[in-house]
Amino acid sequence: MADPMTSQPPTAAPRIAPAQRPRGRSHRFASLRTIAALVLREMSTRYGRTPGGYIWSILEPLAAILFLSIGFSLVIRTPSLGTSFLLFYATGFLPFNLYQTISGTTARALNFSKPLLKYPAVTWIDAILARFILNSLTGLLISFILIGSVLLIADSRAVVDMGPTLEALGLAMLLGLGVGTVNCVLLGLYPLWDVAWSIITRPLFLASGILYVFEDLPPVARDVLWYNPLLHITGLMRSGFYPTYTASFVSVIYVLLISMILLVLGLILMGRYHRVILNR
Repeated sequence: MADPMTSQPPTAAPRIAPAQRPRGRSHRFASLRTIAALVLREMSTRYGRTPGGYIWSILEPLAAILFLSIGFSLVIRTPSLGTSFLLFYATGFLPFNLYQTISGTTARALNFSKPLLKYPAVTWIDAILARFILNSLTGLLISFILIGSVLLIADSRAVVDMGPTLEALGLAMLLGLGVGTVNCVLLGLYPLWDVAWSIITRPLFLASGILYVFEDLPPVARDVLWYNPLLHITGLMRSGFYPTYTASFVSVIYVLLISMILLVLGLILMGRYHRVILNR
C-alpha cells in the first residue's frame, strides 16, 4: 500500500493565458482612423459647402501674385532677381502663404473640433494633426501647381533646384505648426489674443522678404529683420529658382530652433491647459 504521508495529489497543469494583441498597435491604428475622419470632415465642411471648393484656394494666392506682379511692373523695370515678376513674387509669397494658412488653421483646431473632443476617442493631438496634415498637403499642392504654371508661362528656361525648394516649404510648415500650437493655447485661454495677434503680425507681409531680397535692405534693417525666420525661408526658396543667388544669410538651424522651441512649448501648454480650454 502506498504511504499516505508520501503520496501527494497530482499538480494541475499551469493555465496559459490567451495571447493578447498589443495595445500600442491598436491604439495607433485607432488614432490614425480618428485623424483621417477629422481630415475628411474638414474637407467636406471647408471646401464642400462653397461653390468651386478647392478652386478658390488656388485662385486666392494666384490673384495675390498677379496683383503684385502687375503693380510693381508699372513702377520698376525688373525685379530684384531675374526678369519675371511672376516668378519672383511667387517664390516669395507661396511659402509665406503656406505658413500663414497652417498657423491660422492650427490655432483654431480646438474650436473647430470642440464638439468631437467630448468623445474619449478624439484627443486634442488628433485635432491639431488633422488640420496640420490637410492644410500642409493642400498648400503643397497649390504651391506646385502655381509654380509650375508660372514656369510654363513666364520663365520656362529657369533651372529649379528641388532641394532648397522642398526644404523651404518644409520649414514653413514646421514654423506654422509651432506658431499655431502656441496660439491654439493662447486663443483658448484668452479670446482677445486673436485680435492682438492679428495686429502684431500685420507688418509681417512687408518684413518677410516677399517684395525684395535681403541684400537690398540697408544694414540697419538687415540687422533687425534677420531675426524674422520667414525671411530665411523666402531667401532659401528663391535660392532654388535662381542659381546665381546664394542667400548666404539663410540659417536653417535658426529656423529649426525657433520652430522646435515653439512646438515643444505649445505641446507642453496644451497638455496642461487643454481641459480648461475645452470646459470654457
